[in-house]
Amino acid sequence: MIQLEQVGKVYRTEKIETLALADVNISIPQGAFVSIMGPSGCGKSTLLNMMGLLDQPSDGEVRISGQNMSHMGDGDLARFRNQHIGFVFQSFHLIPDLKVIDNVEIPLLYRSLTHKERTRLAHAALDRVGLSSRVDHFPSQLSGGQQQRVAIARAIVGEPSYILADEPTGNLDSQMGDQVMGILEGLNEERQATIVMVTHDEEMAKRSHRIIRLFDGRQVDA
Repeated sequence: MIQLEQVGKVYRTEKIETLALADVNISIPQGAFVSIMGPSGCGKSTLLNMMGLLDQPSDGEVRISGQNMSHMGDGDLARFRNQHIGFVFQSFHLIPDLKVIDNVEIPLLYRSLTHKERTRLAHAALDRVGLSSRVDHFPSQLSGGQQQRVAIARAIVGEPSYILADEPTGNLDSQMGDQVMGILEGLNEERQATIVMVTHDEEMAKRSHRIIRLFDGRQVDA
């Protein structure tokens, strides 16, 4: 379960304060598929970063699987992210000089696994997203939809309980976007992975179990 209690985030510089989030209260049960929607600049990505432990709230608490994340040091947070959270980004963030199989293995490099075990898990993840025939390709040799599927394989290779996706279909055409959504739905239904997805696409959001709406950093619909 992901729980945010009275979470706020303020970015401060010497001359200005910018309110990104204010008094957000959200509870997402294990196995849910939730979409976050709202206009550009409303705090969607900031909220996802809080859930993914990439940023700390200025106020309030973030709890994941019952643990208060504010009580963890940087090292413990990094280990928790690696073991429990998978990230999917709009821009894929694949390393161009690495083959597909090596890109997918990256999260496993921080675990005590043999090369053989890492390779086995990476092959299984690529098979799950329908790219087992592309393991030796480089990202530049793939379409946008294929690159996003590689990014999903990298996110799920460590079998995380939580998958956080920031505009996963934003750079794709409707057909490729539908394929990516199908993969996310399958992970949710078959593995009971909790999925939180930021999107501007109302039709994609309707395919999730619940839509959380933000406006000017505030939760307007939960």
